[in-house]
Amino acid sequence: MKYKSLKLIFLLPILMNLISCTEFPSSKNSTNATKETDVKEAFLDSLLNQMTLEEKIGQTVLFSAGWDITGPTLDTNYINYLKAGKLGAIFNVHSAKGTFEFQKIAVENTRLGIPLLFGYDVIHGHKTIFPISLGEAASWDLDLIERSTRVAAEEATASGIHWTFAPMVDIARDPRWGRVSEGAGEDVYLAVKIAQARVKGFQGDDLSKNNTLLACAKHYAAYGAAMAGRDYNSVDMSERELRATYLPPFKAALDAGAATFMTAFNDLNGVPATGDKFLLTDILREEWGFEGFVVTDYTSVMEMTRHGFSKDEKQAGEQAMNAGVDMDMQSGIFLRELNALVAEGKVSESRINQAARAILDMKYRLGLFEDPYRYCDTIREKETHYKAEYLESAKEMARKSMVLLKNDRQVLPLSKSKKIALIGPLAKDDFNIIGSWAAQGDRNGKAISVFEGIQELLGKTADLNYAKGCEIMGTDKSHFSEAIRTAKQADVVVMVLGESENMSGEAASRTDLNLPGVQKELIAEIKKIGKPLVIVLMNGRPLTLEYENSVADALVEAWWPGTMGGAAVADLLFGEYNPSGKLPITFPRNVGQIPIYYNVKNTGRPYEKDGPEQRFRSRYIDVDNSPLFPFGYGLSYTSFEYSDLSIDKPTLNFEEELKIEVTVKNTGNQDGEEIVQLYVQDLFGSVTRPLRELKRFEKIFLKSGESKVVSFTLSSEDLAFYTLDMSFKAEAGDFKIYVGTNSQAVLEKHFVLN
Repeated sequence: MKYKSLKLIFLLPILMNLISCTEFPSSKNSTNATKETDVKEAFLDSLLNQMTLEEKIGQTVLFSAGWDITGPTLDTNYINYLKAGKLGAIFNVHSAKGTFEFQKIAVENTRLGIPLLFGYDVIHGHKTIFPISLGEAASWDLDLIERSTRVAAEEATASGIHWTFAPMVDIARDPRWGRVSEGAGEDVYLAVKIAQARVKGFQGDDLSKNNTLLACAKHYAAYGAAMAGRDYNSVDMSERELRATYLPPFKAALDAGAATFMTAFNDLNGVPATGDKFLLTDILREEWGFEGFVVTDYTSVMEMTRHGFSKDEKQAGEQAMNAGVDMDMQSGIFLRELNALVAEGKVSESRINQAARAILDMKYRLGLFEDPYRYCDTIREKETHYKAEYLESAKEMARKSMVLLKNDRQVLPLSKSKKIALIGPLAKDDFNIIGSWAAQGDRNGKAISVFEGIQELLGKTADLNYAKGCEIMGTDKSHFSEAIRTAKQADVVVMVLGESENMSGEAASRTDLNLPGVQKELIAEIKKIGKPLVIVLMNGRPLTLEYENSVADALVEAWWPGTMGGAAVADLLFGEYNPSGKLPITFPRNVGQIPIYYNVKNTGRPYEKDGPEQRFRSRYIDVDNSPLFPFGYGLSYTSFEYSDLSIDKPTLNFEEELKIEVTVKNTGNQDGEEIVQLYVQDLFGSVTRPLRELKRFEKIFLKSGESKVVSFTLSSEDLAFYTLDMSFKAEAGDFKIYVGTNSQAVLEKHFVLN
């Protein structure tokens, strides 16, 4: 140990004795890793033997210091709990200096000197803010997503933080739910790949390094299916749907090494997730083999009384701990009730030991027992934040996350010699542009607005005129006239519109997904002028854009693009970057279509648009079934042609692989990137199957006129699903493969699995 002043020093003789008595494998194949594990286990055994029951319970307690407000403040007595050894972790403390001061209390003013674990919501960046998670998902660039979380980990750990409450891996198919902004969208395969990339980025390759940020897969489970898209609401679904759609990203996060899991707020089939033994013990630990620790979401133990699942807080604590929760965030119920519950025999001390050990194990793996201040380096903090290479990565991610939804008459890219009218409440915005859950991002200083980005790209002598036009919210139209005058003087109008940052994220459900306030009315007035119209959208969810799509010449989905967002938008608008993003979530025509997603199942009366009489079919009478923009959709400044789809065999057995090839050619005048997508349809099964499922994708770069043969392989494992008897396996039968530029790909091949 480096810090001889730690009160843990008195454990050393016991630890050394345990280690000397440990019979390490004598085989020449015995590894250092095995020895290190034995040392760790001996240390944890020794430490737990010295801890009182109250000190063990204390490890299961997590309180907020209130430096940031991420929920209701209930108990501000955390310093006294800390000094008494009754606090294992704290969140919403940041900065190397701030965490040092708290850690010093834990190490020097408690009986055993057990270090604290510091948590924080590092969702899409810490100081350097990247696009919102849904925006990052639109890049379909797994290497870049991993890099963005690595940057976040570097900056956050330099601020003394050990643990992030991310990634959110909830599948979300209802854009009314504001938290779609925090995830990877609607598709299981894409979400699985992104979950793995984010965990790897946060945790790096070695948890003992001081730039390791423990990941937390949340919200376990099915939170993204909250009824009516209303946050915290109930979820009711079959086990087949749960396992097929909502659990795979969590399993992927676990397989990637996620250190912790967070319980969801919702109840699932009548049982709150925080008290659900089936989720937390039967599946997570026993079936999947999870060895980390489970933390609740904010006050969710306490909320089980409101669910009507627990008669009082004491029973809620009993149910949560026995279900498999290891740490109670913010409610304080474990602190107040577990001691009595153990005395009454309602919670076993062995269960408390299991929870405390899992938490102590993570502190050990982070190296906090060796050096509790290893993350509290003020020099490193100053040198790490906002590094030039981090800002460049944020700009690259912002560019790749943007989706070109429309580009009639090739209005984009814009000529740098044109007179530009920049209009809209978000055109000069450097506050909302970094989005919700923006950690320690600087909203008024570091973030680059669209106006600044264009000005920097074109130079300050550029013919760029600005008018705000209106606010994001409200009914004030008094500035319409200025916007109209500005538009009349221009060759082309660029409008930057959307939501405010607090209109997406937690507790931000909406039933009206139109542009808020009078923004749509401002569009109508500007449209009357007759100038080419480009609309850039900044928002945290799919909006209903039928009107905007009908009047705009070009439509760009920029999401909340982060610190470098304005520069990225400028690059895209003026052709410094050719857009390549694809939607990770379906955009509906109107709210009445929700939930709408691409991999639906068929009905006995499917609607066939070009078929015979369609009255008695599964359809709406007032709108087409199709979305406004489908999953996987996104345009480019160039064009791509798909041809020569082939498979290497018409029949596949269960031990073979199927090789698929398709030729993709850049038929336009610009170099560009394309995301080649492969979907599979299982034509019949023991239970009904989706019309299409994404199974592979590859992002390629092609020069103008260049062709490339893209190859994929599939095996029977890729065709497995939960069958009628809930076995996870592939069934013999007929399949179709579709390859193309989005989920409505038309190139297809048929094969048989037998």
